[in-house]
Amino acid sequence: MTTPALLPLSGRRIPALSPGASSFPHHRATLRLSEKFILLLILSAFITLCFGAFFFLPDNSKHKRFDLGLEDVLIPHIDAPKMGKHAAGQTPPPPPPAGPFYLPIVLVAFQVLCVIVLQMMKHAWDSYRQYGWGHNELKPLAKKGHTTNIFGNSQMGATIVDALDSLYIMGLHEEFKDGQEWIEQNLDFTGVVSRNAEVSVFEVNIRFIGGLLAAYYLSGQEVFKLKAVQLAEKLLPAFNTPTGIPWAMVNLKSGVGRNWGWASAGSSILAEFGTLHMEFVHLTYLTGNPVYYQKVMHIRKLLAKMDRPNGLYPNYLNPRTGRWGQHHTSVGGLGDSFYEYLLKAWLMSDKTDTEARKTYDDAIEAIERHLIRKSNGGLTFIGEWKNGHLERKMGHLTCFAGGMFALGADGSPDDKAGHYLQLGAEIAHTCHESYDRTVLKLGPEAFKFDSGLEAVAVRQNEKYYILRPEVIETYWYMWRFTHDPKYRQWGWEAAQAIDKYCRVSGGFSGVKDVYSSNPTYDDVQQSFFLAETLKYLYLLFSSDDLLPLDSWVFNTEAHPLPVLHLGNITLPGSQPAQR
Repeated sequence: MTTPALLPLSGRRIPALSPGASSFPHHRATLRLSEKFILLLILSAFITLCFGAFFFLPDNSKHKRFDLGLEDVLIPHIDAPKMGKHAAGQTPPPPPPAGPFYLPIVLVAFQVLCVIVLQMMKHAWDSYRQYGWGHNELKPLAKKGHTTNIFGNSQMGATIVDALDSLYIMGLHEEFKDGQEWIEQNLDFTGVVSRNAEVSVFEVNIRFIGGLLAAYYLSGQEVFKLKAVQLAEKLLPAFNTPTGIPWAMVNLKSGVGRNWGWASAGSSILAEFGTLHMEFVHLTYLTGNPVYYQKVMHIRKLLAKMDRPNGLYPNYLNPRTGRWGQHHTSVGGLGDSFYEYLLKAWLMSDKTDTEARKTYDDAIEAIERHLIRKSNGGLTFIGEWKNGHLERKMGHLTCFAGGMFALGADGSPDDKAGHYLQLGAEIAHTCHESYDRTVLKLGPEAFKFDSGLEAVAVRQNEKYYILRPEVIETYWYMWRFTHDPKYRQWGWEAAQAIDKYCRVSGGFSGVKDVYSSNPTYDDVQQSFFLAETLKYLYLLFSSDDLLPLDSWVFNTEAHPLPVLHLGNITLPGSQPAQR
């Protein structure tokens, strides 16, 4: 049985690149030009921009309505350029040119940029399809599959599941169907169980359950919902702890859980057990089984009863004793998506889960008071609180917060919407500076604000870039809420840098030193590169009516889930929306 999809299976129509677009040289030569010729170039650029804007503006008349029992959701009719067959008598559009691309953004219509991002997606996917199919990730230089212990060293096809909704949104439906066929035939959790796989509850939730649910909501294919529920059932034993706070890892065969050995005397991690709410609420909604909702609401209620030092949530909580571990608070790694999911629980409930909103507002108030500072050079940054002291360091992961502040601006207490939108803009600017102050124009894993250094990595082990999405994610949210063209400009700069320095013949690879003009590769094409980085770039250059934010909420792996309009059903901890 196939459920009506929230997006049609035809893809988004994007105009083909003009023949001249790919003829720009990679490095512009220095020429002696007369003043007349310079004026002619400027005039030509202006004409190109005008005609591009005229012909490439989205046709807002192409809308269809789809109903999945939530309510009618207005979604644009998506129809991407076909990469394969064309109707008889039709001339196929020219294929996107091979990268890298180095074009001034003023000369490029934004929907052409979508085609360029789509071409990057094709290169990443086709390389994985050829060299790593069925493996979790890809080693693009070695041209073979790759996995890590978060997936239990099993071939679970993480890249396939993670990339499905990106393929669908970009109109790559032949590739989407290839992925669906693999999932139908190979994503068998009885097979995984027989191999005694121990997986990360957090990573499997955000990548697999989130990816499968998004694919289901977009395409309506029942197989995705079925697989999501089967996998979720295998994660439930992780909650069998004295407190109900789940273990970080669970064995899919035995159900035995454990925590990372390095995590503060066997503690669970805030960003891991606090990043289950969106997916588990949707599982209860789709199945009618209350257990998923009950598990995540228990976590919320337990946290609400606990004392918080300075109003801050430490990153570690012992699931046996229910006590905080090391007093380390971060809006980056170990803490980040906990705060994100508080806000998004409220948004996903159609703004009826006021308990989640109040918890978010209180947490952000404490973060502003203790963690957010302005550097001597005027850059706003979010530090880390360690045992009563502020460490003036900000991670790439923390850069998502600019988008979070913008997303949460509407509904802020005390009429602070403008304040939080401005705070989001300041974080976006700081994170752009972390990119702009490197040789490769790609951001380091972490950067400091002390000893005269600002937005610059100091340690060698913090200078790498592993295709992370958080900065581009913030650009996209800031674009959606402000339409300031600088965010598209910054996103275009990042896209060009990724294509220039991370593209290899077998896909895309992270680099080990963004301050080196001749960097070495880490030889990993992360699954989140296809799930998040390329999706956010594509959406940044697309019309706002593609996945509108009043109808969709993105999980922390950029998988879109619809807002739940629950009508007369009142969930515990919720109140009627204040309109």
